[in-house]
Amino acid sequence: MGWWPGAGWHRSPWWRGAAAVAAGALPALAFPAPDLWWFAYVALVPWMLLARSAPTARRAALDGWCGGAGFVFAVHHWLLPSLTVFLVPLAALLGALWIPFGLLVRHLLGGAPSPARAGWALLVVPSGWLLSELARSWEGLGGPWGLLGASQWQLPAARRLASVGGVWLVSLVVVAVNCAWVMLIRVRGARTTAVGGVAACAVLTVAVCAWAPRPEPAGTLRVALVQPGVIADGPDAVEQRFAAGERLTRQLAGSRPDLVVWGESSVGADLTDRPDLARRLARLSAEVGAPLLVNVDAPRSDRPGIFKSAVLVGPQGPTGARYDKMRLVPFGEYVPARALLGWATSVGKAAGEDRRRGDGPVVMRLPAGPGQEAPGLRFGPLVCFESAFPDMSRRLARDGAALLVAQSSTASFQGSWAPAQHASLAALRAAETGRPFLHATLTGVSVVRGPSGEAVGPALGTSARAARVYRVPLATGTTLYVRWGDWAVHGAVLVLALLCAAEGVRAVRRPAPALPEQSAHTARG
Repeated sequence: MGWWPGAGWHRSPWWRGAAAVAAGALPALAFPAPDLWWFAYVALVPWMLLARSAPTARRAALDGWCGGAGFVFAVHHWLLPSLTVFLVPLAALLGALWIPFGLLVRHLLGGAPSPARAGWALLVVPSGWLLSELARSWEGLGGPWGLLGASQWQLPAARRLASVGGVWLVSLVVVAVNCAWVMLIRVRGARTTAVGGVAACAVLTVAVCAWAPRPEPAGTLRVALVQPGVIADGPDAVEQRFAAGERLTRQLAGSRPDLVVWGESSVGADLTDRPDLARRLARLSAEVGAPLLVNVDAPRSDRPGIFKSAVLVGPQGPTGARYDKMRLVPFGEYVPARALLGWATSVGKAAGEDRRRGDGPVVMRLPAGPGQEAPGLRFGPLVCFESAFPDMSRRLARDGAALLVAQSSTASFQGSWAPAQHASLAALRAAETGRPFLHATLTGVSVVRGPSGEAVGPALGTSARAARVYRVPLATGTTLYVRWGDWAVHGAVLVLALLCAAEGVRAVRRPAPALPEQSAHTARG
């Protein structure tokens, strides 16, 4: 048993660092594909117990950093085929965002905190976690993938919380419950406070479920999702992909859809440069009796560079409605600081050429047609990674979109956790906005979610090659999240600012230590 670190392992910086990495990775089990959503309410406890026991603030900061690196790596491990070894330093870099979390846990829960300090911990520690998530959510750092609150997408009560404060409010509640568990386990004098904190979270959830505004039914819309599945790479892969989408869409003739949605990168050439493709799509639209929302991944004829664009095509050809993707995937669609990091293209599947960004969000309108159940309906398109950003779907809902549509593809990650994780975001975005959300993939998991985030019909899994019509429930009304925005984030920042102010006042009032000469003089007197 000589390999075992022994009873004093927690004092060894190497073993302690490894334990922090492992503890930080645990919350990943709450996300798809393991989908142990309930585990999120205890998953942070080992990490927090470790940071709480840190002998110094420096050690607590390292515990936060190592745990953050473990969390980022575990939630994004499926990127290894694309980023290879580059994922390790990337996780280490992003893990530094959890240094404040480790410091706050030690400061407020270390030792024997008073009930008052424990009460502060129930507010401050979740706020510290949210600050890390907020910084992590910046597009340049990879965007809001793996937010802890997103692990609760299956839980109706959590989706109701999201309708009030977005996914941010769900994260706050989950971390607060973990904080209460730490108090119950290790902080004897704060157990009453811990029980009160859990009770407060329960009361908040019940109150939201009972009184928060709910979407009001407003008819239905028939939408078809077309998923051609994996097309092997090759010189004619683009044409094969287009032909597969064409073939599946023809099967919809007679089913009377109001809209047909193709996945991301379903068209490999700009329709202005390829009028033959535009004519084929127009004939297809006429055959099925509905406009097609396709996705073009190609250089534009009127602007330099490659764009990923949602394009609406009717029986007469492109309608003029076009949305260019605004938020791009780091390394997947562009290489940050390419002059410095361009070597990443030689060790992984990083983008050989940067995509260009669109100018702003677009709300499209369905062209009126015979037999439509919702003529003239307005909808907001998103492209792939953009479904992870709560502010984008919220902006589209505020701009009048009655339906949200995300076109996606996870061709590089079919056998990983990525497709299920990506599809789960549709439930949260629907609940936050009170608008149905369609997640249509070229390859991956295609799903339809109703205005409360509930499932609408069966999903199309990663192995599916199909075209399926869904009767999508529409809704009116506005959720509190759409009205009030990221108030939960602002509240967390305010809590942290109050803590800083209180600590500053305490530092000013604390008497300065006596100098050695003064102490000796006092002793002689």
